[in-house]
Amino acid sequence: MLVKIEHLYKYFNGEPLLKDINLVIENRETIGLIGVNGCGKSTLLNILTGSMGFDKTDDGLGSVEISQNCTIGFLRQNSGLESDSTIDAELHKAFDKLLAARKRMDELEQQMTGLAGAELETVSAEYSELSAYFEANDGYRIDVNISRILNGMGFGDVPRDRVISSLSGGEKTRLALAKLLLECPDLLILDEPTNHLDFTTLMWLEDYLKSYKGSILIVSHDRYFLNKICTRICEIELGRLTSYKGGYSAYVVQKKHNAERQLKEWESQQEEIKKLEEYIAKNKVRASTAKMAKSRQHMLDRIERIEKPLMFTRPPKIKLEYDIEPTKDIVKVIDCPLVVGEGESRKTLINSLDMHIRRGEHAAIIGSNGIGKTSILKLIQNIIPHERGNIVWGGNVKISYFEQEHNILHMGSTVIDEMLDRFPSMTPAEARKALGSVLLTGEDVFKPISVLSGGERAKLCFAIMAYTRGNVLILDEPTNHLDLNTKEVLEDVLAEFGGTIILVSHDRYLINKVADRIIEVKADEVNCYEGNFDAYAAAVSAADKSAAEAAAEQKRIQAEQDRREQKEISYRSKEQRQLEAKRRARLKELEELIEQAEVDIFRLENEIADPDVAANFELMTEKCNALEAKKTALDEMMDEWASLE
Repeated sequence: MLVKIEHLYKYFNGEPLLKDINLVIENRETIGLIGVNGCGKSTLLNILTGSMGFDKTDDGLGSVEISQNCTIGFLRQNSGLESDSTIDAELHKAFDKLLAARKRMDELEQQMTGLAGAELETVSAEYSELSAYFEANDGYRIDVNISRILNGMGFGDVPRDRVISSLSGGEKTRLALAKLLLECPDLLILDEPTNHLDFTTLMWLEDYLKSYKGSILIVSHDRYFLNKICTRICEIELGRLTSYKGGYSAYVVQKKHNAERQLKEWESQQEEIKKLEEYIAKNKVRASTAKMAKSRQHMLDRIERIEKPLMFTRPPKIKLEYDIEPTKDIVKVIDCPLVVGEGESRKTLINSLDMHIRRGEHAAIIGSNGIGKTSILKLIQNIIPHERGNIVWGGNVKISYFEQEHNILHMGSTVIDEMLDRFPSMTPAEARKALGSVLLTGEDVFKPISVLSGGERAKLCFAIMAYTRGNVLILDEPTNHLDLNTKEVLEDVLAEFGGTIILVSHDRYLINKVADRIIEVKADEVNCYEGNFDAYAAAVSAADKSAAEAAAEQKRIQAEQDRREQKEISYRSKEQRQLEAKRRARLKELEELIEQAEVDIFRLENEIADPDVAANFELMTEKCNALEAKKTALDEMMDEWASLE
């Protein structure tokens, strides 16, 4: 056990943010801490790390116990390194104890040259102890480990002598995480560590954390990340913490079952309470039954009330259907450059883009930030012009487009007017029904679009898409502003959609659930992978492993070739050849001498065993001395032979 929290409370302005929190963190487990914004996740982390106090009950209950010698590393949300030192110098600080041990070992080596006797033994003992500590903690691989972490965290091409103050905020956060990983604390606490990471770095980090030697407590909204590495999910809801075994997907199932079970228990108890209250109300005023009513009142008072379960809030209803089937080939992009901007800001993102989307495919376009994924969606719709190549759409295609920034909406219009203007045949009642299905109700429908939140604008876009009835959905980051309930509804709807989907998203959980084909865009190539994100990740991992094995094999072949060349060069030396001839001659001579010595030893051992020799003391002594001399000579010849061989 690393940490034990019992009956922890935290009040702000007299109101409890955290209520009766109980949590035990064991060795080698990874816990995902989730909950809506403002529920108290960061507060709990601050209490755990000692940067914030906590409150106790009136009975004095409430404690945070941390096991002795437990080291805690905390990466705060948006934390970075403000330092004038270089990347290399900063990361070496993670090994201060090891480097101090290495420095002391160097000092002791210098001292040992001029010491003898007891002083030498004392210094040697200290040196041996430090050497064992240094080796046990991988001290000889410090630079190798730093390189591995830097490469994994996306700093492979960044010079190590670069000053940290010149890095961006996101780079500083990544570097702070890299340093924390090198420190390898017993409990690693991470607050939204995935915010500044691309897919490649995320996949590396997931693999690294899965094999982490300590325990991890992580706050994240990245459901795929939580699913990949967590052994337990802890949710803070209305101040209380509930623990669920497994990853995020297991949590969703367990929470639903728990809520359904608790609702049945609550309803059953409410029915029992109602019966008791009715009986008491009818009988407490009658003298003949007042005693029974009083008894029932005692029963009612003793009932331990079950809290009404926190059911999921009513989710929106999103229906995405279409009327006609398009042709088999939805769109073909042939040798099209992707160019954005004008004048001096003009930039070519992709020299030649080729892409083919077929009917019924759910294709997700992924790639590094700034590669042009959103621009690709605009290119294929001719929102961005192309100078050469062809973009060919199939027949009977009807597009429904979800634009990331919602610029397709008219900000000056009201919500209901936006629907009525887009669909003139729609009645106000039909418009309100369509908007109500996505939880835009009451006076909200008369609000200007400009005052809506990002999530409300997204829901309006889904209402428009539902009424458009497109057979091809083009979606650019559709889950960015959505609450969890709406995300899960949208994911189910998209996964079941029978038409074609072209999707750009950073939400790997969404991609994994919806996509059946991944299109990875790079500056110089486009690679396609069949299957969802899990299949893509497995394929990339296999390719990386294969490439590493090929590189290792090439390195081995090169080393073997270098060895042969070196051997050939060395044998060209006349002196070397002469020495080699002498070595072989001496080996042959030694083998003959060793054979003769073994014969002599065998003979002497038999003679010593003879009773006549054993009875003659002088002869026995002579034979034993001769045998000892022969064995000593044999040992010396064997040592020489082994050295030459």
